[in-house]
Amino acid sequence: NFIYLSIYLSIYLSIYLSIYLSIYLSIYLSIYLSIYLSIYLSIYLSIYLSIYLSIYLSIYLSIYLSIYLSIYLSIYLSIYLSIYLSIYLSIYLSIYLSIYLSIYL
Repeated sequence: NFIYLSIYLSIYLSIYLSIYLSIYLSIYLSIYLSIYLSIYLSIYLSIYLSIYLSIYLSIYLSIYLSIYLSIYLSIYLSIYLSIYLSIYLSIYLSIYLSIYLSIYL
């Protein structure tokens, strides 16, 4: 009788402990991992993203701004200088020619 009871208890305890431990460990691990991962990932991602974004944005913005500014300034300056020089030269030449012609004619 004692042998049956010990076998029964051992089987019962093994089943009970396996079920209990699996449920407990799954709940505990899920909660622990979710909290740990959320904290770790938030800290890690914030640090990583800040460093990565600062480096990436500085490089990208410097390249983009240099290209954009060079193109924009070259186009703007060429148009502005051509218009300015044409107006300035036309006014200057008209005044100069009128004075020159009035003196020498």
